[in-house]
Amino acid sequence: LQKILILLQVTLSVIVGKTLMILFPEAMKRYILKMGEKSRMNQNPKFSYENWGPTFFSFKYLLFVLKVKWKRLEDEAYEGHPAPNTPVVTPGGEVRHLLDFMADNRPLILNFGSCT
Repeated sequence: LQKILILLQVTLSVIVGKTLMILFPEAMKRYILKMGEKSRMNQNPKFSYENWGPTFFSFKYLLFVLKVKWKRLEDEAYEGHPAPNTPVVTPGGEVRHLLDFMADNRPLILNFGSCT
């Protein structure tokens, strides 16, 4: 049921966005550029709006957003339920799943940090 609701929400969003891009191209360009500022997409001078702006509200965009939102459904953790088997990337760049690192009955300890 959650996936169907997400499908309807994202599809409606794409239809409205695509319609607005056709009717008001300059206003939507400003809106998309403003969104690009938040995500820092437009800070790279070699990566212009013409490269990524028109991809918003396309069929590929729809599929990508659905994939991400559906994947996030699987990553939710609930008290008393098994941990989600979230994909992680090893230092070598290999994609594995969190529970792949479990060994026997030993607890799995996650340590988070950052380098700035």
